[in-house]
Amino acid sequence: MTLRTTEPSPQRRARVAGWLYLILGVFAGFGLQYVPLRLIVSGDAVATAKNILASEALFRLGIVAALTSVIINIFLALALYQVLKPANKNMAALMVILLLVAVPIAMLNELNDFAILFLVHGPAGLTIDQTHALVSLFLQLHANGFSIAQIFYGLWLFPMGYLVFISGFLPRLLGVLLIIGCVGYVAQSVADFLFPNSGVIIYLFTSWGELLFSLWLVIWGVNVAQWEKRVQAAA
Repeated sequence: MTLRTTEPSPQRRARVAGWLYLILGVFAGFGLQYVPLRLIVSGDAVATAKNILASEALFRLGIVAALTSVIINIFLALALYQVLKPANKNMAALMVILLLVAVPIAMLNELNDFAILFLVHGPAGLTIDQTHALVSLFLQLHANGFSIAQIFYGLWLFPMGYLVFISGFLPRLLGVLLIIGCVGYVAQSVADFLFPNSGVIIYLFTSWGELLFSLWLVIWGVNVAQWEKRVQAAA
């Protein structure tokens, strides 16, 4: 007797990937955007330390949310691989690899936030001025660490956008927007490294493709006939 296994339909795969992308946005938005905006005062380590000490639970939630978003990214990459590999298996593998490079960078980068938590409680042997100077240092290290990870968060969008563009089972426009998102993230990292005090936020104007792509996957999924045609051609 043989056991028959039923693989998930392409629509189910697409919607799982879409929901993971949306959930990722919630956690990343909370941990990497909302919490820093609430607690971190640019150029003022004293005020930042006071804010973190007064809202330590929120700061810790931000760390947990950031780490959770990285974990979700792993499952998202694998889910998108299943959706997009019929277009080009090698490019789909490259997409996953580029994302996975960012994972250890982003995870280890959160150690800088844990160091800040340690410092705001006033460790023995440090003066107040030394403590605030170190808080400022670890805040900058965290920002730079994120900019490094952001390079790969951008680069993985290029093969993703290319796969969407050539797939035939997803709108080409989404592929173009994802590639624009890639350029935006990489340009943001370069700007952060070369002009750290510029305050330019490029990705706010270039990252809309990810939101539209995730919504498309959740609402419309893929063109099943074209997806299956691609699978047969690749077999």
